[in-house]
Amino acid sequence: MSDILDKALGAAREAAGAAAEIILHYWRTGVDVVVKGDDTPVTVADREAEMAIRGILAAALPEAGIYGEEYGADDVSREWLWLVDPLDGTKSFVRRTPFFSTQIALMHRGELVLGVSSAPLYDERMWAVRGRGAFLDGQRVQVAPTVAMRDASISTGNVKSLTADARWDALGAMIRDSNRIRGYGDFCHYHLLARGGLDLVIESDLNILDVAALAVIVREAGGVFTDLDGNAPDLRTRSVLAGTPAMHAQALERFRASLGGATIGG
Repeated sequence: MSDILDKALGAAREAAGAAAEIILHYWRTGVDVVVKGDDTPVTVADREAEMAIRGILAAALPEAGIYGEEYGADDVSREWLWLVDPLDGTKSFVRRTPFFSTQIALMHRGELVLGVSSAPLYDERMWAVRGRGAFLDGQRVQVAPTVAMRDASISTGNVKSLTADARWDALGAMIRDSNRIRGYGDFCHYHLLARGGLDLVIESDLNILDVAALAVIVREAGGVFTDLDGNAPDLRTRSVLAGTPAMHAQALERFRASLGGATIGG
């Protein structure tokens, strides 16, 4: 399995580099935007980047299935499954906001084991393999040692559905009790969490392709990554609670205490 993961990591990093070239080309030249059936935007940059990624991953690990944002799933029942979002943050991309990235993850029998997160405009790439640690451009990273809410920096993203959830008041209380609140969103707050710049990330209204690679990275940096109900990420994931071990535990306890009915997790 180690040999497979070595090969997979090399392919994922190569694929992220190929996608970066395509994305940066269209960032410079501009693109037309098409609205998909789910009211989200897509561009030629998304589609060309995914095709490039698929070609590299399939050549390196032909036994793996591939589930991509733009071209769907190719046999998710296989032992190995790639999860690909070629341009996570397309809304940011088309509005000339730099919070977009390429996300590539690998599952083995339903467990996330590898992740590469590439932010081409920042020339920043993070990666992790289960049991081997997390890295930013080759340098190992670690979450912060923060243990008290009063010292915590919190970042939120896509919290629209949370406003109608019983946990909304609990989130407000955490914000009041914390040291700092920001809303970096997309890849950015997970990169910051993994490298010690944030302590807690709270997010809803997403899918597994947005965060699969980031889940591996945060965990390998010493953090905890679940959905808002405390479940491990899987193909049904729709929300995230990620943080240092102490901050994740405190936030999850507060959210669970606030619940009186429906949840928005996995």
